[in-house]
Amino acid sequence: HQPVEHLMSLRAVPNLAVVRPADANETAAAWRYAMTRKDGPVALVLSRQDLPVVTEPGAPGFEQGAYVLAGGDDAILLASGSEGSLALEAREVLAGKGISARVVSMPSWELFRAQPATYRASVLPPSITTRVSVEAGVTMGWAEWLAGGIAVGIDRFGASAPGELVLSELGINVAAVVAAVEKQRK
Repeated sequence: HQPVEHLMSLRAVPNLAVVRPADANETAAAWRYAMTRKDGPVALVLSRQDLPVVTEPGAPGFEQGAYVLAGGDDAILLASGSEGSLALEAREVLAGKGISARVVSMPSWELFRAQPATYRASVLPPSITTRVSVEAGVTMGWAEWLAGGIAVGIDRFGASAPGELVLSELGINVAAVVAAVEKQRK
């Protein structure tokens, strides 16, 4: 079967920091974090696909578990791992429709959850209630960050085919993210 449930299974393990990097910069930061964490184990969840580099060198903000990749005031697009580039693509499409979307890279829920409330609110301002998460896995758990928004994910077992084709066919694509934003703004 396709491992759509594995991320949430790992996130349910007490004291395990689960990290799903968006690109090479976040992967390097995740490796440094894994080698220096003293209060528990780290699970690095890496992609098999080639990923574009979407973060700054050193991935500033990585240590906080989530940070703003691109600013916007009308909607928030939260992504982990390889879906970071997809969220940035959706942001461009939304901009063409007059919607200013913030893209948040969220490599580690556990690290983000441990941050002060003021930091979490600076990344996910409560005033922005149009929110969409995108992750190639089950949508369970994303409600914690969505404030009633929409989770784009896979709540059934996947399929076998090239990664991009499977994701597109299962609704993990730019069109689905854009549609989820537009649905909330009606």
